[in-house]
Amino acid sequence: MLQIDLWKRVVIWALVALGLFMALPNAFYTRVETHNDAAAAIEAGGSTPELIAEAALWPDWMPSSLVNLGLDLRGGAHLLAEVQVEDVYETRIESMWPEIRDVLREERDRVGPIRLQPIENAELRVRLVENPDEAGYAASVVRGLARPVTSLTGVNASDIEVTAQAGEIIVRLSEAEKRATDERTVRQALEIVRRRIDEVGTREPTIQRQGSDRILIQVPGIGSAAELKEIIGTTAQLTFHPVVSRTTNADERPGAGNKILPSLDEEGLYYILEAAPVVTGEELVDAQPDFDQNGRPAVSFRFNPSGARKFGDYTAQNIGNPFAIVLDDEVISAPVIQAHIAGGSGIITGRFTVEESTQLAVLLRAGALPAGLDFLEERTIGPELGADSIEAGKIACIVAFALVLVFMFLSYGIFGLFANIALILNVGLIFGLLSTIGATLTLPGIAGIVLTIGMAVDANVLVFERIREEMKSAKGPARAIELGYQKALSAIADANVTTFITALILFAMGSGPVRGFAITLGLGIITSVFTAIFVTRLIVVMWFERKRPKTVLQGRALRLVPKETRWDFFRRWKLSLGLSAVLIVVALGSFGLQGLNFGIDFRGGTTIRTESAKPIDIGEYRDAIQQLELGDITITEVFDPTFGPEQNVAMIRIQAQDEEESVSADTIVQVESALQEAVPDIQFTSVESVGPKVSGELIQTAVIAVLLAIGAVLVYIWLRFEWQFALGAVAALVHDVVLTIGIFSELQIQFDLAIIAALLTIVGYSLNDTVVVFDRVRENLRKYKQKPLSEVLNISINETLSRTIMTSVTTLLALLALFALGGDVIRGFVFAMIWGVIVGTYSSVFVASTILLWLGVKRDWSKPDKGAGTQFSNVDA
Repeated sequence: MLQIDLWKRVVIWALVALGLFMALPNAFYTRVETHNDAAAAIEAGGSTPELIAEAALWPDWMPSSLVNLGLDLRGGAHLLAEVQVEDVYETRIESMWPEIRDVLREERDRVGPIRLQPIENAELRVRLVENPDEAGYAASVVRGLARPVTSLTGVNASDIEVTAQAGEIIVRLSEAEKRATDERTVRQALEIVRRRIDEVGTREPTIQRQGSDRILIQVPGIGSAAELKEIIGTTAQLTFHPVVSRTTNADERPGAGNKILPSLDEEGLYYILEAAPVVTGEELVDAQPDFDQNGRPAVSFRFNPSGARKFGDYTAQNIGNPFAIVLDDEVISAPVIQAHIAGGSGIITGRFTVEESTQLAVLLRAGALPAGLDFLEERTIGPELGADSIEAGKIACIVAFALVLVFMFLSYGIFGLFANIALILNVGLIFGLLSTIGATLTLPGIAGIVLTIGMAVDANVLVFERIREEMKSAKGPARAIELGYQKALSAIADANVTTFITALILFAMGSGPVRGFAITLGLGIITSVFTAIFVTRLIVVMWFERKRPKTVLQGRALRLVPKETRWDFFRRWKLSLGLSAVLIVVALGSFGLQGLNFGIDFRGGTTIRTESAKPIDIGEYRDAIQQLELGDITITEVFDPTFGPEQNVAMIRIQAQDEEESVSADTIVQVESALQEAVPDIQFTSVESVGPKVSGELIQTAVIAVLLAIGAVLVYIWLRFEWQFALGAVAALVHDVVLTIGIFSELQIQFDLAIIAALLTIVGYSLNDTVVVFDRVRENLRKYKQKPLSEVLNISINETLSRTIMTSVTTLLALLALFALGGDVIRGFVFAMIWGVIVGTYSSVFVASTILLWLGVKRDWSKPDKGAGTQFSNVDA
């Protein structure tokens, strides 16, 4: 019977209400953002009447989580920095010389005079001048200085390796210590970068580790990447102060010559300290996680000679008294002096875990970056370009939304209206989920939402078309609706799982805007399936209970495919495969002869986007830059119907400079200065630089991502269907990817990282189409056991043709709106999607099915097949 239990109805509407409630703050973005900033400032202790008034703009009991706007929408700076961890090895080895010298001096009678050799390749070499035969003994003495590696992965390992060779002692860091040092170095760099940027008070910065030795830094609202690098380079203030007392009252008067500072780790605890420091972080040489004499985690530290003298004098006079280690006006530790600390080194003990001692050592060393940073990527997006992108995205979304709503209503009448309601709820739920997880919305992310608008109707179209079929044979509309949802479930699940797999691969392999696209696409798939299977069904049931119609979905004002089709799609199968083969040869030929017009993501170099009221004179721009002798320079004018009359935009691409792995900020400054002289009113709305090292890695990652997507799909379809189905689907995927690459090669459209996201989405979309056809083929193979395979395939394609065309048209309507109105920044991305939808629809009908016909398939689906790959074949929703 067509009914849904009351508790299920309550749960469905409750989930919808919760999602819309969480999305609500985004409808009042500026007001909620102002409230959030004011609330954060008040919490930090800066309460003023203005802040209180701003905090009152939004009720405290309402959710206040917003979808973060990415740099391409808000404007700001992006850096990818590589920490030069190898620099630390030599510094560590050099710092061990005094200890090695002192311990060998005690053995002077046996080993004789020693001489330090020049340090190379992070190896410390000590030559025994008179007694080279005692090198082995001297090495064993130096081994006594070894300490256990302080890391969870370096258990039972020593921090140094000591060998004797040709009368010399060679000391180097062990591999375990190098790994631990790398980890500590990157964590320390990450900590100091985070603290420096947080001090500036920027909104929603992203500072995160990427890979083993890189740091990704994205700061919205900052003027340029150069300005961001200046902030990162500021030195943290580390000082050591005598402790006067402790208190829980933040307003307590500290007294003359004193100051009150909060504890970093213990909330509500404050220290009153003498204002004059005993020693500062500028005199701190090193701090390392260590173990005390009882084997408990601790932190050892060491000063330079000046700091050691001051620190030694103070500790001798203040045994039993605490002293505070202060970083950026916060007390990170206040240990008690146990004894006179001479020699400039000491140990901090406490109830530490290994993790806590490592963290404290990181904080102690956070006064300066431990190693150099190479900036592999720089991107600056001007706020004007970000605002333009938001406006273009809004208009494109609204138009796409309106086109899809009208199309669905004209096609399915009252049921189309139900699908439209679900579609509106679907977009609200996407924003609710994005807000809840604190996701960042990028320009490709907006494209993902627009694509979701187009694809979200697919599940509803599958159901509605199935209901129309069941109306021909079922006993009444109630049974037709029930069977429609029941039989469409399998196709909906398979089609969306395959697309979701590509979204997961995009998320795992991509970064930045590509990952933002993957998030919106993945969440859109989840919400689309939920609204189609549960929300739309509930609306239909509620309507049916009230109206009790005699028939449903029998009259349509708009029909793109005749009511019944009996087209023979295999009559000229050689022609269709031949056409595909010719197109593939042309695509591969174009790729081989002229290649792709790679963007800087894959080629490396710098791209500067300029805007001026003066018309673009490419010769003038080239003459201004040519004198800098920067090699190959490409200057193109950007034309777009969305530009105003005085909006003249140019893109300047400068090749990666020889022997430079990182980005040269000087090059960018020189180019901007030269252009400024030639065109005084010129503005630089975005600057993007990618070093050759990163561009090479991105190519490799992109290829792996595409191969992983195809491989994952092959495995999934093999499990769900048969190996012949899997090969047919993969052949269609390869066909679509090759033709897309071919059209980009032929037209020389810029091919960048976003296009890889488009390629993977094409893979998902093409699969969506193919799987729906294959799902019907599987059903009909059980139904028509005596008919030839070609006839079964024809019946299946004809039965799903209306759904295939409807879904393609709704997706194309959304994409065409984005192509025309979304601005030039993502036009290449959207073009790839439009082309992919067209060739994906073609390949699902003509390529995948023809390959399946050629390979043949098992016919008796009533019995389980003992062969591999069919264990899930008999699942029938």
